[in-house]
Amino acid sequence: MLIQADNQKITSLKRKAGRFIIATNKLNNESFNSDDILRKYKEQQAPERGFAFLKDPLFFADSVFLKTPQRVETMAMLMGLCLLVYALGQRQIRSALQTAKTGIKNQLGQLTERPTLRWIFQCFQGIHLVVFSGMKRIANLTDERQFTLKFFPLSCRKYYILSG
Repeated sequence: MLIQADNQKITSLKRKAGRFIIATNKLNNESFNSDDILRKYKEQQAPERGFAFLKDPLFFADSVFLKTPQRVETMAMLMGLCLLVYALGQRQIRSALQTAKTGIKNQLGQLTERPTLRWIFQCFQGIHLVVFSGMKRIANLTDERQFTLKFFPLSCRKYYILSG
């Protein structure tokens, strides 16, 4: 009984510690309950992670030197567009995996339906196009990589000399 009381006390403390205020500019006449507000708030994390990706030292954005404000604006727009393309590609692969009710292996070797496009890019490192006597071959295209390619659109698979 003492253990239950302690667990309840801990649970109560966790609930109190997990509270915070979220404000919205939605009008009272709109049906927008607290669960909807919280869900919308949490959806902001995806774009935030995307912009954090652009700030990653591996992206080398800090080593680009631009002289005019117009060039800075242009670079920011290009990086935003790249982030959009990245997010759309990731969404398309995740959607295809969900439709097929399957997944691909993550960094820990466990199946996931929500891989990052960055992880998929890393999985495809080391693939080379070899041209020998006029014949094109793809080197290091393993069965696992071919399985992952099934979830790419045909326009992407053609670069790996794969049909339908």
